[in-house]
Amino acid sequence: MSCWQSLPKVELHVHLDCALSFESVARLAPGFERAGYEAAFSAPELCRDLPELIAPAVRAVALLQDEAALRLAVRDLAAQLAADHVVYAEVRFAPLLHLERGLSPDEVVAIVGDELRAAAGAHGIEARLLLCALRHFSPGESLATAELAARHVASGVVGLDLAGDEGGHPLDAHVAAFAFARERGLPCTAHAGEGAGPGSVADTLERLRPARIGHGVRSVEDAGVIARLVERGVHLEVCPTSNVQIGLYPDVAAHPLAALRAQGVSVGVNTDGRTLSRLTLSREYERVAAAYGWTARDFEACNLAALEAAFAPPEVVERARRRLLADAAAPDAAAPRAATPAAAAPKAADPEAADPKTARPA
Repeated sequence: MSCWQSLPKVELHVHLDCALSFESVARLAPGFERAGYEAAFSAPELCRDLPELIAPAVRAVALLQDEAALRLAVRDLAAQLAADHVVYAEVRFAPLLHLERGLSPDEVVAIVGDELRAAAGAHGIEARLLLCALRHFSPGESLATAELAARHVASGVVGLDLAGDEGGHPLDAHVAAFAFARERGLPCTAHAGEGAGPGSVADTLERLRPARIGHGVRSVEDAGVIARLVERGVHLEVCPTSNVQIGLYPDVAAHPLAALRAQGVSVGVNTDGRTLSRLTLSREYERVAAAYGWTARDFEACNLAALEAAFAPPEVVERARRRLLADAAAPDAAAPRAATPAAAAPKAADPEAADPKTARPA
């Protein structure tokens, strides 16, 4: 167990289809041994680029094509979040990737939203959904995703995201979708400054006008972009291990998370793809603490900044904030300045043990 595990946390950037545990894969595709699971569903520790990092997600998506599988994946992730003592989470996925066995886009969102409400609620977690358009989507597909998000606010959808590889996929196809979302008061985030440089962040801020940026770490290379982030109060959903894994930085100590925070940028710490990186949020905290000498107080400040940038209704955010502060004050939440070893692989509690069909909250 990580010494950071008991610390309450906020996670704004975690992909549902990149978080399948071995236990869930074994249920969905019997016959997988752990070594085969890791080879198929996790990325290399050092990838050539972002496409190599996200390539294994295709195998997970292929398993998540019916209601039972989607519900299992949500229960799995909820159990992982609970094990990390996450008090508030925004879970993202691309509904249009889950239609191969006859589900409609609306059915996919309703299923995932229903299961997230029940599974997260069973663990006492405030959790909401973000729907992802992908960089390679056509304008019609991107707009359809935004329309889905607007239709499913009652299902727990709180925002729109743009994910995928920035390289070779300009923003043109997504401008209308993000304008649609803004016109309907739907908050937006977008991946940028991960697979491309600070110009990608500047372009995204100008053309999509998101309230948050997924990653955004290469903003540190341009003082003008930093100034815009600070002036607009744009929050960066930072995922250090993921960035190191694609070779942006040699290790977490060289990552600009601390530098961005020191320059006044709002930042939070996230996992991104738990299975892709063999990662838990507690393990990410451990690495960041070891790299920068951060204490529980530093992580609390980042978590409060993340809650200020959360897309859920104010009353939900306030409940999460109160719990974050109360749990941080509990005796068992004390975290040391330095980290101790912990297992890095995402291992959920048995998702069936928290099956909301038998454990729905009142």
